[in-house]
Amino acid sequence: MKKFLSTFGFWKVVAVAIITTGLYSAYIRFFHGLGASTNLNDQFPWGIWIGFDVLCGVGLAAGGFTLAAIVYIFNIKRFEPIIRPTILTAFLGYVLVVVGLMFDLGRPLQIWHAIIMWNPRSVMFEVAWCVMLYTTVLALEFSPVILERFKMIKTIKAVKRISIPLIILGVLLSTLHQSSLGSLYLIVPEKMYPLWYSPYMPVFFYTSAIAAGCGMIIFESFLSSRAFKRGLEMNLLTEISRVCVVMLAVYATMKIMDLSDRKMFSLLFVPRFETYMYWCEVIIGVIVPFALLSQKRVRNNPTGLFIGAIFVVAGFVMNRMNIAITGMEGWSGTSYFPSFTEFMITVMIVTIGFIAFYLIAKYFPVFTHEEHHEEKEVAHAAIAWKRDIESVSKMTEMRN
Repeated sequence: MKKFLSTFGFWKVVAVAIITTGLYSAYIRFFHGLGASTNLNDQFPWGIWIGFDVLCGVGLAAGGFTLAAIVYIFNIKRFEPIIRPTILTAFLGYVLVVVGLMFDLGRPLQIWHAIIMWNPRSVMFEVAWCVMLYTTVLALEFSPVILERFKMIKTIKAVKRISIPLIILGVLLSTLHQSSLGSLYLIVPEKMYPLWYSPYMPVFFYTSAIAAGCGMIIFESFLSSRAFKRGLEMNLLTEISRVCVVMLAVYATMKIMDLSDRKMFSLLFVPRFETYMYWCEVIIGVIVPFALLSQKRVRNNPTGLFIGAIFVVAGFVMNRMNIAITGMEGWSGTSYFPSFTEFMITVMIVTIGFIAFYLIAKYFPVFTHEEHHEEKEVAHAAIAWKRDIESVSKMTEMRN
């Protein structure tokens, strides 16, 4: 067994086991229905597939539009070395959100209905269109990486001509549906626990998504540097962490003001499960990472930076899961815990995302900006060295 693991690779064995179990769970879901494969019911129709696969998946992909705006709209070009892997992470995130949604829909084959059967008064209609359009925009933004691999120069030039309008459209679409996911819950003021429900939920969703997106940029950069044995862009990631600290501060300030305006501070000290989960979310996702990333010595340390990013991402996931599940359990009069089938399908989707990122980054020029930057530095150094040699030669000739 040890020989097999060392030959095939421990993580490959784990991935194969997860995907195999996930595919069997998918078979149960599609051939036996939601009732046989989930713990969902009429009182609790949205579970882990909405709470994690959709709400978390979309939010954690927010680094794509954040960094794209920094590089292409605000023209801060020094962040270019990390733009391609970030766009890839966002694109895969949205594709996997759609995949996860297919499992949750009662009739997944009718997902195309939103394209021709318009209901502009529905928030879900707006989210559906924004996700479809933004996924298309991300595909176009990432397309130069694919086109470079096959040396399709003319097509690359055509895509670059429309790149700025694409980026602007992508930022607008992402802003719309990041906030609209929060709008989905505005219709349940009596059903959601007051610590999470707020008329400002769209703003909270948008702000927290930017902070989580920054955390994911750091998280992805750290893992890819280890996987591909490449350098870590510490100077850029340190600046990203500073943006994350600012967004955490903005988010925390708005939450405090909201609780104060709604006179809900007393609920922070009520001894019940919702209170404990809320404090876990705040401590793990806001207080701890803010305290860590506010310190320069932590930001300049790769391990400290990575740990801070993990706290940001973990707190964000807890927030979305609390909103989708914990905050709704009291009203429904029932508790929900995902079935083994639900859990394994979600783990399978995440595993496929990691594998897809690894394979694309391995066989396509995802980190080409970094390579070009290093090549330019070497070229500049060679030119400077040549000039020095020529100047020394001229001085020698003049003396002679």
